[in-house]
Amino acid sequence: MEQLQWAQEVSEKICHKMRIVAERNKEKIPYTTVDGVFDDKSDDNTIGWWTNGFWGGMMWQLYNATKDELYKEIAVSNEKKLDYVLMHNKMLDHDNGFKWLPTAVANFRLNGDEEAKNRGILAADNLAGRFNPVGRFIRAWNDGGDGVKAGWAIIDCMMNLPLLYWAHEVTNDPRYLQIATMHADTAQKYFIREDGSSNHIVEFDPVTGEYVRIYRGQGYAEGSSWTRGQAWAIYGFALSYIHTGNESYLNTAKRVANYFIANTPESGLIPVDFRQPVDCTLEDSTAAAIAACGMIEIAKQLEKKGELGVNESHIYLNAAVKMLKALDEKRSNWDDNCDAIIEKCTSAFHDAKGHEITIIYGDYYFIEAIWKLTEQEIFIW
Repeated sequence: MEQLQWAQEVSEKICHKMRIVAERNKEKIPYTTVDGVFDDKSDDNTIGWWTNGFWGGMMWQLYNATKDELYKEIAVSNEKKLDYVLMHNKMLDHDNGFKWLPTAVANFRLNGDEEAKNRGILAADNLAGRFNPVGRFIRAWNDGGDGVKAGWAIIDCMMNLPLLYWAHEVTNDPRYLQIATMHADTAQKYFIREDGSSNHIVEFDPVTGEYVRIYRGQGYAEGSSWTRGQAWAIYGFALSYIHTGNESYLNTAKRVANYFIANTPESGLIPVDFRQPVDCTLEDSTAAAIAACGMIEIAKQLEKKGELGVNESHIYLNAAVKMLKALDEKRSNWDDNCDAIIEKCTSAFHDAKGHEITIIYGDYYFIEAIWKLTEQEIFIW
C-alpha cells in the first residue's frame, strides 16, 4: 500500500510536469537537453537516430493515463515523421523495435489504426531481414559496405524482438516468431555469462555462424559489466518469456536480475559499469529505470505461479522500487522550466560527451515503470 501511494504521488508529479513540457516541445523529437531545453532530432539528418521512438512512446503512455488529446497529437506526429526512415534503408537497423513499437504499434494497440499497423509490419519485415540463418542471430548495425560488422550482434536487440512477436500476433506468420526465438536462444548461449552478467557485443562469422569474439561496446572494458546492457537483458528476456511462455527465458531474466541486485549499491544509484574502477563515480540512471521495468515484469510473472512465486516476486519488486525511489528522490528534476526529468544518464563509458546527461529513454522507462506500479501503462513491448 505504501509503495502504491508513493507511485501515485510520483505519477501526479509526472503528469503535472509533462503537460507543460509537451506543450512547448510538440514539434520536436528530443534526445537530450541543452541548458534544460530539449534538442530536436527530427530533421532529415537525425530522424534515423535510434531513440526517436521514445518521445512518441512517452506521449502514448501519458495519453493512456490522462486521455489528453495533446499527447495523442504529438505521438501521431512523431510516428508520421519516422516514415522518412522507412524509405531510407541505411537508417534501418536492429533498433526498428525501439522506433516503431512505442509509436506505430502503440497507436495500433490503442486505436486500431491500420496505417500504424502497416508501418509496424514494414519495420518488422526489415528487422526479420537482418536475421543470419547460419548464426541464428539478428545483425545489429549497418556498415559502409565493407562487411566489417556483418557478424555483430548486441544484447540491446532483446528489446527489439517484441516487434517480431507482435508481427506474429497480428499476421499469424510463424517466421516472425521463429526468428525472434532463435535470436533469443543465441543470446542466452553467447551473451549471458555463468555469473548472470552479460556481454554487450558478440561477433560471429557471418558465413559460418561460428562465434568469433566479444567487444567492449559501451561498457568499461571487454568482459566488464555495462549496466544498461544488463538492464536490456533483464527486461528483454522477461519479455521473451511473456510472449512465448518459454520458462528458460524467465530463468535467464531472473539470473541477470539476481546479478544486478547483488551489485546494486546501497544508495540504489546505478554505475555505468558494475566493474568500473572503484574510484570512478559515473552513473547511468537509464540502467536503473530499464532494469526496474524488467524486474517489475518478472515479479508479475512470478505472482501468477502461486504462493511460492508470490514470495519470490517480492525480491524483484522491492529491488525495482528501491531504484525508482532513488531516481525520484535524488536524480529527478521536477522543475517545470527543465524539459527532462531523469538526470545523470550516460550513453557510454568512454564517450565523455555522453557522461551524466539527460537522455530521453531515461524519462521514458521511468514513466513506464511508475505506470506499471499504478496500472496506467499501455503495454508497448
